[in-house]
Amino acid sequence: MKKQIIKLSTLLFIFVLAATALPAQKSVKPQDAKMHAFITSLMNKMTLDEKIGQLNLPSAGEFTTGTATNSDIGNNVKKGNVGGLFNIKGVEKIKAIQKVAVEESRMKIPMLFGMDVIHGYETTFPIPLGVAATWDMQAVEQSARIAATEASADGISWTFSPMTDISRDPRWGRVSEGSGEDPYLGSAIAKAMVYGYQGRTGNFANNNILACVKHFALYGAPEAGRDYNTVDMSRIRMYNEYFPPYKAAVDAGVGSVMASFNEVDGIPATGNKWLMTDVLRRQWGFKGFVVTDYTGINEMIDHGMGDLQAVSALALKAGIDMDMVGEGFLKTLKKSLQEKKITQAEIDTACRRILEAKYKLGLFDDPYKYINKNRAKTEVYTTANRNIAREIAAKSFVLLKNEGQTLPLKKTGKIALIGPLADAANNMAGTWSVATVQDKSVSVLQGLKHVAGNSAEILYAKGANLTQDSVLEMNATMFGKTLHRDSRTPEALRAEALAVASRADVIVAALGESAEMSGEASSRTDIGIPAVQQELLNELLKTGKPVVLVLFAGRPLALTWEQEHVPAILKVWFPGSEAGLAIADVIFGNKNPSGKLPMTFPRNVGQVPIFYNHKNTGRPLNESVKGFQKFRSGYLDVSNDPLYPFGFGLSYTDFVYGDLQLSAKKLKNNQQLKASVTVTNKGKFDGEEVVQLYIRDMVGSITRPVKELKGFQKVFIKAGESKRVEFSITTEDLKFYNSELKHVWEPGEFEIMIGTNSSDLQKQKVMWEK
Repeated sequence: MKKQIIKLSTLLFIFVLAATALPAQKSVKPQDAKMHAFITSLMNKMTLDEKIGQLNLPSAGEFTTGTATNSDIGNNVKKGNVGGLFNIKGVEKIKAIQKVAVEESRMKIPMLFGMDVIHGYETTFPIPLGVAATWDMQAVEQSARIAATEASADGISWTFSPMTDISRDPRWGRVSEGSGEDPYLGSAIAKAMVYGYQGRTGNFANNNILACVKHFALYGAPEAGRDYNTVDMSRIRMYNEYFPPYKAAVDAGVGSVMASFNEVDGIPATGNKWLMTDVLRRQWGFKGFVVTDYTGINEMIDHGMGDLQAVSALALKAGIDMDMVGEGFLKTLKKSLQEKKITQAEIDTACRRILEAKYKLGLFDDPYKYINKNRAKTEVYTTANRNIAREIAAKSFVLLKNEGQTLPLKKTGKIALIGPLADAANNMAGTWSVATVQDKSVSVLQGLKHVAGNSAEILYAKGANLTQDSVLEMNATMFGKTLHRDSRTPEALRAEALAVASRADVIVAALGESAEMSGEASSRTDIGIPAVQQELLNELLKTGKPVVLVLFAGRPLALTWEQEHVPAILKVWFPGSEAGLAIADVIFGNKNPSGKLPMTFPRNVGQVPIFYNHKNTGRPLNESVKGFQKFRSGYLDVSNDPLYPFGFGLSYTDFVYGDLQLSAKKLKNNQQLKASVTVTNKGKFDGEEVVQLYIRDMVGSITRPVKELKGFQKVFIKAGESKRVEFSITTEDLKFYNSELKHVWEPGEFEIMIGTNSSDLQKQKVMWEK
C-alpha cells in the first residue's frame, strides 16, 4: 500500500490562516504557527473516535513482528484507537507496529513508543539516587544523553523519566528512583536530565527523546512511607519544598508530565484540576501533554471518586491528556460527551497536545525516524558508553567510614569476598532497569578479579542468603533478579565463609538489599541490613582481620551498629551494568570516592522522616547542652542528629577548608554577595570535593528552615594543591513562597554557610536591606 503520510509541504497555504487565528496578544514563533496550522488541518479530518484514540496509551503486550498486523494491538492501531505504546523493545517490533499505524490506519498518524528508561538503557548507570550522589551535573546530563542515544537507536521516542519526587522518608521504596530530599539539588538534577534526554535546543534530533517528569505531584511524601498512600501537606510546603524540581523540569522544556497516584488536597492528582491546570499550565506555563501513571484513572474509583465514566471525565476536565493502560477515555468519553459531562473542546485540546508532541519529535515528517537497524547494532551497549557508566558509577559511591585508612586496599595477598551480593550480576543494575541485559552486568567478584589481575587472589563465599525469610526474599528478587537462594542453614553458610576468611588478609563484605528490595511497592518498616547478613558481618569482624563493608541499597539504611563496629563502609547504591569494575576501581584506589549523600541517614527508623532543612520548634534543643533536655523537642533514647547528614561523604584524601570570606556584611536590593573559601588537599591522593553553600533566613513572615542548600561546586584538587571556590549570591537565592504563595524575598539578617556537608559548616551573618 502506498504511504499516505501527511506532508508538511502541502500545508504551507494554511500557515498564514493559522497564524492570524492565534491569540493576537502573544508573539507567535513561525514554527509554532506552522505546527498549529498542520494539526488544525489534521484534526479537521479526524472522527471523534480517532481523536479519543490518540488519548489511549496501552502496554505493548506480547507479539512477534510477523503477527503485529493481526494482533489485538495491531487491530486497535488500524482502527485509530491507539496514540502510543510503551514497554516494547526492539527495532523490528516497533517498526512493525509503526507500519500498521502509518500505512493501514485511516489517518496514517504515527505512534509514540515509550519505555521506562530510568537510569540508562542497555548501558545502565547507577540508580537515580546514586546518580544524585555524584553531585555532578555534567555526569547527570551525560547519563541521560547516553540513555537517550541508546533508546532512540532501538526505536524508543519517549521515556518516563526523570522522577523528581522529593522524599524525606527512606521507608518509601521509590526513594531509589529520585534525587533525594532537597529541592535545590533535585531541581538541578531535573534540569540536567531533561537536557540530557531532549537536548538543549528544543529541536529533536534522532538521538533525542521526549522526557516525562514525574510523578506530579508530591508522590514522595506518602503517610507511613507506604507506596501509593495518602499525601497531605500545606500549600506553603508544596511550593517551597516539593514543587521546585517539577517546575525546574518544566522550565527546562520537558515535553510531558506524568500524574501521580496520590491525592493532593483531598483530590487524586489524576483528577485534580488545580494541580494539572492552575499550577502546571497557568502558573508555570507548561505546553506539553500530561499522561496518567499506570491505570491512574481507574484507581480513582477506589479513591472513592465515582465509576469509570465519572473518573474518566474528571481526569479529562482536570487536564489529563493521555490514559495509560486503563482505557477509561477509550470506553467512556464518547458517552460522556453525548451526556454533556465533557465538551468537544476538552477532547480536542487533549488530542492536539498529543499530536503536537509527535510533530515536535518529527514523526509526521518521518515516522521511522527512530527505527534504524544500523544504529541499533552500533550505538547500544558500546564500549565507550560502558566506560562512561563505569566512571559515573565510581563517582556515585559514598565513603561513609574509613577508620585507620583501611581503604584503599592493596592489590596483593589474598582478599576474601563474602556476601549474597558478591556474585550477583543480575542485581547490579538495581530497580527499574527494564532494558538492561542482566547477565551482561559485572558482578563484584568479576570486577575485583579483573582489576586485581594476577596481583591478588580473590577468594569467595556467599556467607548468607539475603534474608532468613524465604517469602521476603522471593518478593525482593523479582523480574529475574534472583540471588539463587541457598538451601543450607545460616550456620553452614557462615561456617563456609569463615573458613574462606581465615585464609585471607582482608575481608570485603558485599551486603545489603537486593535490587528489588527498594523501588515501586517495596516499602520497608525495618530499614536495617537484614538480620542474617548482620550476623554474618559480626562473625567476620570477630576474625580480627580488616573488614570493608560494600553496602548495596536503594535507600538510606539505619547503620548505627555498623558505624560503630566496621572499619570501612562504602555505600555503592546499585551501580549499574559496570558495577563490579567501578567498585574495584574505588576499593583498589584507582579512583578516589567523591560521592555525597543526597538523603539524610537516620540513626534508627524512629527518627524518620528526617531531613537537614527542617524548621525549629518553639522549644529547640540547646546545642550547648549535652544529653537529654526535658521540655525540649527531642527523644528520650536517641539524639536528634542523624547518623550521616545530608551532603556527607569522605575521601581517601584530606580536604581542609580555610576561613569563609564574604565580600560585604551589608547589602541592598540587587547587590551581589560573593562568598568564598579556599580548600586545600592535604592528603596523598588527588580527589574531588563538593563544596556546599547553605543560607538561613533568620527572620521571616513565615517560619523558615534552619538552613537551605543554595549552591554547590564539585572541584578537582590535586594532592598538595589549594583552590579558591566562590559563590555569587543574589536576592533570587533568598526568595521563598510566603503565606499568600507569592515568590518574594524579605529584607533582614541572613546566615551564610559553607562547608563539606550540611552539618560541618562555617557561618557568617549579613544584613540585606531593600
